[in-house]
Formats: sequence, structure tokens, C-alpha cells
Amino acid sequence: MAFLQPAKRRILVVDDNADAATILAALLRHLGHEVEVAHEGTAAIAIARRMRPEFLFLDLAMPGFDGFRVAETLRNEPVFEKLFIVALTGLAMEEDRQRSRDVGIDVYLIKPADPRFIESLVGNARFPSKGP
Repeated sequence: MAFLQPAKRRILVVDDNADAATILAALLRHLGHEVEVAHEGTAAIAIARRMRPEFLFLDLAMPGFDGFRVAETLRNEPVFEKLFIVALTGLAMEEDRQRSRDVGIDVYLIKPADPRFIESLVGNARFPSKGP
């Protein structure tokens, strides 16, 4: 009997904290996914446009072009309609959660997130379907 392998996903990790980004990227690569990393918002946009990730793990509190702006920018581009955006942040205020919903973030996680939950999230995410 053959076992189903989890789908290999294209994932972009964005965090201005290099250590946090490296650790998350290593976990995701260990799980068999294709992962790229950006440490600031404008680089994240450029990489996303090139690689067309299925998942975006996004720190919100970055200097300059922050995670909210990254999410909003990508959500306004039709090619990213099905992009699954996960906020992985230290921001824990209700206003931050609401703002994340407003810019189209799908899941809001507070750092540090449980690696088993991240694995489950990537493996079980349901992407929105186009049309009826």
C-alpha cells in the first residue's frame, strides 16, 4: 500500500529578524517545501512576483514597507488571489488582528508559533476556489 506524500509547496518567509526567518525556512525545507526568504517588504514583493508562492509567512512589524503593506499590495494583484497569507508576528493587539483581516491575511499567529501547527497548517490549508 502506498502512502500519500504531503504536497510540496512554494513558500515565501518574510521577517526582518534573520534568525527567525532562517529557523522557519529550515523547518519548512525539512518538511520538503521549496522556500525563499526576504528580510524586508520591497524584496518580499519582488520575490513573490517571481516565485508565485502558495504560502506567505509574514512578519507584520518590519521597518519601512511593513507586513501589512506587503499583504495589501499582493492581495491587489489578481495573480495572488489564492495566496495563503499567514501573519507570524509579535503584534498581539486586537487592532492589529483587525487590520490584518482588512488587508486579506488568512491566519494570524503570535510568535513563537508551534512548529507542529505550522506543519499542519501548510499540509491542510484549503485554497479559495475561483468561481462557482
